[in-house]
Amino acid sequence: MSGSKTLTVTISDAEIRRHAAGTARQLRDTRHRELRFRYSTTDRSRGAWHVVFRQRWGKAGDYPGINAKTMLATLPAILARRAADAHAKSTTTSWTTVGDVLAWYRDRMNRDRGLSAKRKASAKSALDRHLVPRLGELLLGEVSKQMIDQHLMWPMQERYALSFVRSVYGVLSVSFRQALRLELLPTNPMAALKFTDFVRTRIRPKPARLRGDDVPGLLGLLAERFEVEPAGCMLALMMLCHGSRLGETRLARWRNVNLEAGRWFIPAGDTKTKAEHTLPLTNQACALLRRYQCLQAARGYTGPLLFPGSHSAPLSPSKANTLFTDLAKGEWSSHDLRKVARTAWTDLGVDYMVGELLLNHAMKDLDATYIHTTAEGLKRRALEAWHQQLDQQGFNALHAGTFTGQKNHPAIVGASNNAGFSTSQHPSQGRMQIHENKPGAGHE
Repeated sequence: MSGSKTLTVTISDAEIRRHAAGTARQLRDTRHRELRFRYSTTDRSRGAWHVVFRQRWGKAGDYPGINAKTMLATLPAILARRAADAHAKSTTTSWTTVGDVLAWYRDRMNRDRGLSAKRKASAKSALDRHLVPRLGELLLGEVSKQMIDQHLMWPMQERYALSFVRSVYGVLSVSFRQALRLELLPTNPMAALKFTDFVRTRIRPKPARLRGDDVPGLLGLLAERFEVEPAGCMLALMMLCHGSRLGETRLARWRNVNLEAGRWFIPAGDTKTKAEHTLPLTNQACALLRRYQCLQAARGYTGPLLFPGSHSAPLSPSKANTLFTDLAKGEWSSHDLRKVARTAWTDLGVDYMVGELLLNHAMKDLDATYIHTTAEGLKRRALEAWHQQLDQQGFNALHAGTFTGQKNHPAIVGASNNAGFSTSQHPSQGRMQIHENKPGAGHE
């Protein structure tokens, strides 16, 4: 029997298993001439379903994930779909409910190394607490604008902020899009739906709970508590001084802080945008960091982390949030520090693009030469102006003078001066050079 031979049989799971012991390449169904089953060339206990319509082949799915009974049951719908649209897919699936799609997406997301732990936790919460309980039993054939509105959107908007409702809807939408992209679904029943179909109210950014007028009081509080709670205070100060994100800041390592060159390097893996980020360190920031490092040493810590957590790991997100809760008493969040810095830069006349670069926002079509030369000098001058303003509001009380541990650990200052990368390049292997003799390069 030829290995390319096609057998015409009444296809069933039993027939597939029986002919697996032979050498036939494929089976053709006696009742539905469009249906083909092709054995895998590496494992004949497995195979793939194909539908041939008007001489055009289309893969419908894999066996045994889709058994013969399921395939035969969905074949009429596939043929109707392809009759209406010559380019329609033949894909079928064993999934019957929205819950099946969500379970698949949850597993895939958990094993996706490209997603941060925070992103996974957020999506998992949306799936487990909202999407699966509200839509899990809904049949795929019944997914419609009316059903999603009735079971998910309208009940949620009564209880939760619209920004949160939108994030939950986003997880649902992404799960269906990804399944269709991988041809695990024949169609996406949500393809034509948008969040604004359900909610017409414009979602406005949350107002900042920390304003410029609050900064002097905040700096006074941090000055009082710095020696007692250095980690929480320093975390807040780094974010206030540089507009950095909480995740970027709590993961900071001393080897990426160069106090002599005045530069803080944030690796791509630590940033939200997955792009490496460099922030200038002003004289005030360097003095503050020296004070903090001396205080760490006085307390017995000389490890690699600015904000150590448990088990030699960086401070965890939950512990960082606890520190801010204790510091702010619920009146503001860590993100409000980033907002107040951004507002202050605008008031100081900092160029919009420079502000965006300092915040490490994802940007498009920026000239690389501008970013790596002129913009670095502008970033430094922006932070120098900001820290001078902070000095007038009480910041100098935190970084000036002699502090605990400074005399007992003089080597710390010298060691930190030589930490991290050299003054001519950083760990990205020299891609950002210092341009001492070029106009606009500043200290970079």
